[in-house]
Amino acid sequence: MSFPDRPRRLRTTHAMRRLVTETRLHPAELILPMFVREGISEPVPIGSMPGVVQHSLDSLKTELATAATAGIGGVMLFGVPEHKDAIGSGGTDENGILNVATRLAVAEVGDALVVQTDLCLDEFTDHGHCGVLDAQGRVDNDASLERYCAMALAQANAGSALLGLSGMMDGQVAVVREALDDAGLVDTAVLGYAAKYASSFYGPFREAVDSSLAGDRKTYQQDPANRREGLREAALDIEQGADVIMVKPAMGYLDVLADVAAMSPVPVWAYQVSGEYAMIEAAAAHGWIDRERAIMESIIGIRRAGADAVLTYWAIEAAEAITR
Repeated sequence: MSFPDRPRRLRTTHAMRRLVTETRLHPAELILPMFVREGISEPVPIGSMPGVVQHSLDSLKTELATAATAGIGGVMLFGVPEHKDAIGSGGTDENGILNVATRLAVAEVGDALVVQTDLCLDEFTDHGHCGVLDAQGRVDNDASLERYCAMALAQANAGSALLGLSGMMDGQVAVVREALDDAGLVDTAVLGYAAKYASSFYGPFREAVDSSLAGDRKTYQQDPANRREGLREAALDIEQGADVIMVKPAMGYLDVLADVAAMSPVPVWAYQVSGEYAMIEAAAAHGWIDRERAIMESIIGIRRAGADAVLTYWAIEAAEAITR
């Protein structure tokens, strides 16, 4: 048979396939989310996320050293406090677990990794919402912004290089950027969780941070049915001064990720969330899929869709796989 187009010519050998690969992974494009729990002396396994733990301060040090050796780009820290209240006081306490962990991380690996912090109230509030509540029990957008500004200053003063604004309050990037600049903290970068959806795939994360949430976050996180809205949110965050923007979750929202990446003048990241992690681990544990291939394929897919970097609980493992 005679026809000129035979794409299989470029798939004949491993060497040929490697030569024409369009999307490559590098360890520096991977960011490891880490949970640090107050009041424990040993790491606590998270049942719904096999292989992931709530770290003690000591185990945090060990894992940070491993992450630095693996050459990943950074870590995103989440705090799990012993005590919570209505306004999330632990998030602004300089001796709260997240700020303590941040100072430790900067001291240990601040020259090797970008130490990042989650800037949200949900881990610290007794009601589990990402903001403070009004008299009717609704999340008060503007009152929450005041708390975000206080958290931003606390985290920046603790040494965080990049603040992950994950609460999805309107105007959060603008007010935090202004608060940082007014305090002379002009070098602290802001990551705007621009397109963050009210997803079922956050389930295991709730266990990871001992969430107190009753109900849902549909009044401030995006409707999974809406694609154009993700672009609108991303454009607003860029206009308000975000240094990086985020799409979250990743795998169920690759269309949104591709849309945002195509229009953004700033780096675009994606978060491979707890439910995505748990599904692959569960299927692999049953022998239904090849675990390592599924991990790497999932991360490649996110990068191929346009993510400049990926937050993934497999960051260290994937980095080691890339370099071996």
